[in-house]
Amino acid sequence: MPYAVVLGEALVDLFEVEVAGERVFRPMVGGAPLNVACGIARLGAEARFVGSLGSDAFGDRIRALLTEQGVDHSGCVSVDVPTTLAVTSLHGAEPEFAFYGNPPSYGLLDPVDLDVIAGAGTLYCGSIALLQPTTLAAAKAAWATPGPLRTIDPNVRPDLLDDPASLRATVEWFASTADLVKLSEPDARLLFDLDATAVAKHLLSLGAGAVVVTLGARGARGFVDGAEFSVTPPPVDAVDATGAGDATMAALNFALLTGGLPTTEEQWRNVVAFAVRAGSLACETRGGATAMPPLSRLQAPAAAAVGPARTEPL
Repeated sequence: MPYAVVLGEALVDLFEVEVAGERVFRPMVGGAPLNVACGIARLGAEARFVGSLGSDAFGDRIRALLTEQGVDHSGCVSVDVPTTLAVTSLHGAEPEFAFYGNPPSYGLLDPVDLDVIAGAGTLYCGSIALLQPTTLAAAKAAWATPGPLRTIDPNVRPDLLDDPASLRATVEWFASTADLVKLSEPDARLLFDLDATAVAKHLLSLGAGAVVVTLGARGARGFVDGAEFSVTPPPVDAVDATGAGDATMAALNFALLTGGLPTTEEQWRNVVAFAVRAGSLACETRGGATAMPPLSRLQAPAAAAVGPARTEPL
């Protein structure tokens, strides 16, 4: 089986929890790309994480978690800065983030081994690492390497977004040659000030092969080959939505890695339904990387469609 390369940030989330009647912060390894890499591995495929990691105790904790989850991190570089911390507070099941660390430990990635990229089945780039010039340059070099199917998720964090126009241009650059762009409905509005359908049309017009817009508890919408379809999520007992989008992205990459690029709308709908189920199940467990559901909790992609396709022209 081919392997997946995931390029982006790893950091430590400080989750606000209650212990013995007191509010305290519990450290947990996180970062959207790291979660995606762990999600792919938990589904049973080989994942290789590429990023810059702090050389402190928290950086060691990140490496240990990647090893524990079966994710290859030999492509990571160590940097002599403190590991970035993301203080995470929950309001209901939805997380809010505040980031600490300058320069960010995840933003110092050297040029990557392009032979590793060329041999991959899929390449994911995304999230807040793309806001950092050094890591962005490495990601662009990886993205331009022929071979893997390319997927991107901007995973916008408003607290870090000083220049929406710059990130919008970055997303458009990646989308123009992407096989799949995944973004949330809030990401679409924040970056483009447009609704999901208009953003999907725009990204498809730039050259994206398919666009998936996640809608939280309402599931997702897929846009491909002149058609649009909706997928409704299964009912779950949600306690923490922190890893939902990352689990969705992991499942999308796993499906492309194991099944190849879909060629019909029906195949795309099945892939998106599989991914929506993964994202929904992740909400039943607190945390990020360790909330990614294993394949045993999911149906095969071909059997994961939820309801009949609802197709309309774009």
